[in-house]
Amino acid sequence: MNNATRLQYLEAMGIDVRFTVHQAQTGVVAAVDVDEVPSIKQTVALVEASAKAWDVLEKQVSGCKNCELCHSRTQTVFGAGNNNADWMFVGEVPGQSEDLAGQPFVGQAGKLLTEMIQAIGLTRESVYIANILKCRPPNDRAPKVEEIHACSHYLQQQIALVKPKIILAVGRVAAQTLLKTNEPLSKLRGVSHQLTDIPLVVIYHPAYLLRFLPEKRQAWQDLQLANTIYQKIKTL
Repeated sequence: MNNATRLQYLEAMGIDVRFTVHQAQTGVVAAVDVDEVPSIKQTVALVEASAKAWDVLEKQVSGCKNCELCHSRTQTVFGAGNNNADWMFVGEVPGQSEDLAGQPFVGQAGKLLTEMIQAIGLTRESVYIANILKCRPPNDRAPKVEEIHACSHYLQQQIALVKPKIILAVGRVAAQTLLKTNEPLSKLRGVSHQLTDIPLVVIYHPAYLLRFLPEKRQAWQDLQLANTIYQKIKTL
């Protein structure tokens, strides 16, 4: 990677490397040689390693044949959003729209999720969105245990790469899978959980909310809970 490209990476991360002390004093503006600044070199190396890890993982998912779903899918649904997001939303399984688009949460449920994200002052582009499964089950049936198991390491790697400050489990299947429990969603929502050392909040799936509009009030309460937890984390 050349020096100009590295500078673009760093600037995208909000790191200003274009001024040395001497330049600030003299007013002469020139690009810093990234290779001459050890701390910047280290940051660039980490950025490059992360980008490579994402590329490798996405290729693994696109060619995955770990379960029978590889025979019925149109394409895999890897994930989308900010790879360094503080917020990570984990849904259940891709539906028909997702299978065709190759993106998580599209269609009417996706539009509602976008509105939910915006309701807490975020944008869809600022969060990371993934699913428990990367392939659509035939006829949108519930995922099998062996399918979830075969796909779980992909999600674990995504979480490790994103390093979110908070995770929202979207729907019953996502919540039960992440928390390794059979408790109903009604008992899992409304409280803060922990996934290793990451706070996790369970919310209703937007597809469910489209069918049961009165539950939107509780869904808003869950989003407020998540935002309260996140704001506390930011102050630590």
